[in-house]
Amino acid sequence: MNFTADTFLHQSLQNRKDQNALRKLSNKGHLIDFCSNDYLGFARSEELRKNSSKEFASLSDQKNGSTGSRLLTGNVAYAEQLEKRIAKFHNAANSLIFNSGYDANIGLFSSLGKTGSTIIYDELVHASVRDGIKLSAASAFMFRHNDLKHLEERLKIATGLIYVAIETIYSMDGDHSPLKEIALLCKKYKANLIVDEAHATGIKANKGKGLVQEFKIEKDIFARVHTFGKALGCHGAVILGSELLRSYLINFSRSFIYTTALPLKSLVTINQAYQLLEKSNPEIKKLDFLIERFKSRISKNKDIQLIESYSPIQCIVITGNEEVKRISKLLEKSGFDVRPILSPTVPKGKERLRICIHSFNTKEDLDELISSLLKIFKRKSQKVT
Repeated sequence: MNFTADTFLHQSLQNRKDQNALRKLSNKGHLIDFCSNDYLGFARSEELRKNSSKEFASLSDQKNGSTGSRLLTGNVAYAEQLEKRIAKFHNAANSLIFNSGYDANIGLFSSLGKTGSTIIYDELVHASVRDGIKLSAASAFMFRHNDLKHLEERLKIATGLIYVAIETIYSMDGDHSPLKEIALLCKKYKANLIVDEAHATGIKANKGKGLVQEFKIEKDIFARVHTFGKALGCHGAVILGSELLRSYLINFSRSFIYTTALPLKSLVTINQAYQLLEKSNPEIKKLDFLIERFKSRISKNKDIQLIESYSPIQCIVITGNEEVKRISKLLEKSGFDVRPILSPTVPKGKERLRICIHSFNTKEDLDELISSLLKIFKRKSQKVT
């Protein structure tokens, strides 16, 4: 039999099926959301929708699309003004908007990583960072997750321009990096620290500005990435840094240069989302309350392996793709949308339920979810004994 492209596709998908790891698209909008990254409910906010529509209607240039890349016809004064406002909000010299967090990380790392330079990255850093590194010409070394000693060992052998890539809140564990300590190590070894704040944006009481600003170490960071598709409830991302970095990315970042720009409608929504964020401390405080309530009640059960996290991402490790999918289905029958995270997305044996808590979740909904989880794990432990 001839080996065709369809044969390759079929065999690849069959391998995934055999591993019980085949992904499929689904729509579970009827369930109680303990799954999405919409931490403050901005994606469903009527206020954000109305304010965005009102501002867009007031503008003279109301095109449906941007018509081209920003280096051709897609740039508008509104985009550059927005970049300055976002930079001011995050206490940065300047910023550059990208179409997504994936585009931002791809464009940043692929363009910075020249021959002779070194990129050192946390082993749990996002796939977009890894893909950007793969597209670069730099030497790359992984260090064990949040392991300062291992990072320093890597820094000692690094050559050329050195970049260190971390997240402040990790998307699949929900834990945070030892940010201040890593910044000190980077300063010691003259390394440039790049921080992805995607899951830290909007979740702390400093108006959701991120952990870099919470620790007041903005000057120690070479570049920051904030995304708009999580707590800000819209779409796109921004890279914060110097004016020099912004100019460099405009000239060398392929994911910025060779793509159609975000339309004006998207830019307006981003602007209004930031304005809404500035008055969202009550929602952030409620989110903190719900996170602590979940952690305190779940952690009392010794049969539940809860990954340490103070973020909205609360993960329960359940070994095996089949088992974590089974428990997710049980929660779905109880009315909750909690998705299983399967290997190879996470390491084999570290499969988990990824529970995302939101300010719009009610205390009653959270308590019902906790009750359902405790019942499931009680039955699970009884079967084992």
